[in-house]
Amino acid sequence: MTSPTLVPRDHAPTLASLDPQSFAVPTGREEEWRFAPLADLQALMQADHNAGSVQAVDPRSTQAGSRVANLPIGELASTWVPTDRPSAIARAEVQQAVLVDIPADVIEREPIHVQLSAPSAINYLHGEIRIGAASSATVIVEHDLGATSGGALVISVGAGANLRVLSLVDGPDVHVLHLHVHASLGRDAQAQVCSITLGGARTRQVTSVDFAGPGASVELLGAFLASGEQYQEHRLFVEHRPPNCKSTVTYKGALTDKAHSVWVGDVLVRSTATGTNTYELNRNLILQDGPRADSVPNLELETGDVEGAGHASATGRFDDDQLFYLQARGIDETTARKLIVHGFFAEIIGKLALPDWQGPLLGRISQRLGESAEGDA
Repeated sequence: MTSPTLVPRDHAPTLASLDPQSFAVPTGREEEWRFAPLADLQALMQADHNAGSVQAVDPRSTQAGSRVANLPIGELASTWVPTDRPSAIARAEVQQAVLVDIPADVIEREPIHVQLSAPSAINYLHGEIRIGAASSATVIVEHDLGATSGGALVISVGAGANLRVLSLVDGPDVHVLHLHVHASLGRDAQAQVCSITLGGARTRQVTSVDFAGPGASVELLGAFLASGEQYQEHRLFVEHRPPNCKSTVTYKGALTDKAHSVWVGDVLVRSTATGTNTYELNRNLILQDGPRADSVPNLELETGDVEGAGHASATGRFDDDQLFYLQARGIDETTARKLIVHGFFAEIIGKLALPDWQGPLLGRISQRLGESAEGDA
């Protein structure tokens, strides 16, 4: 596969290319790789010609699932261009793609559930979610981390469309995931993209958003729980170019044992993006001595003609006063800790407006904390 490399556009450029050789092997001195455990990501830094392709399991098992298809990558017309080495390798090597295609003027009342399966020890993923103009849908993507995987999930939202995407990463704490999620929004489109990350030994997720027309709005949500010696990194880049667009970012993470999390949020408001309204927030809860949480919010404005712009970040310890309050009212310590953590994540899970998933998601969080999931509401 050959394609010209896109020429950087400004003094702080992002290189984009379909050619993996356009990207040097990271050394850790680069800003975008300074936190990452590169030794553990090496399997995705070099092409593996024997790797498998992540596929959707039984994509037509429901009526909504008829929108899902596995197809050869050569049959997929995609305009997305990778911006880092592992994503470029995955795009060049992947053989099969997963497509969720919702045409224009369609309202999908039931969620479209996509379960992804990785057949080999090393796997590449290319998934695309496309929703046409004036349509509405919810797509739930479950990533099976039963193996090491790298690739992308590309989201395209047509003019006036409304899309909700839940991306759930779970599985054994022994595998590696590098995932780039890119969303493009047309005029007056609305999108909510939520990432919930629980599994994997090393996970690095890069989320980027661009607006293809004015009046669009995106909400990026994230909830992550890191335990044991897990490493989880979330990097976000939202670029505002058209006027009168809105972006909201809310990520919350809880850490225990010797886990390490990294959250980097970048918002760039171009000079043409007048009337922009943007805000990003990251909160991290340290449940005990030992974990480490790095949080780096960034906001760059090329115009002062905005409706609003801001960011906030905080990392704090488990509130012993809350624990004492609950125990003083007859609640045992294990249940009290679960209630506090559930309350911490309730904002994110509640914003999803998926009541059938709230209980199971909180149950998975309880299991990750080593607690019984019985009785979760």
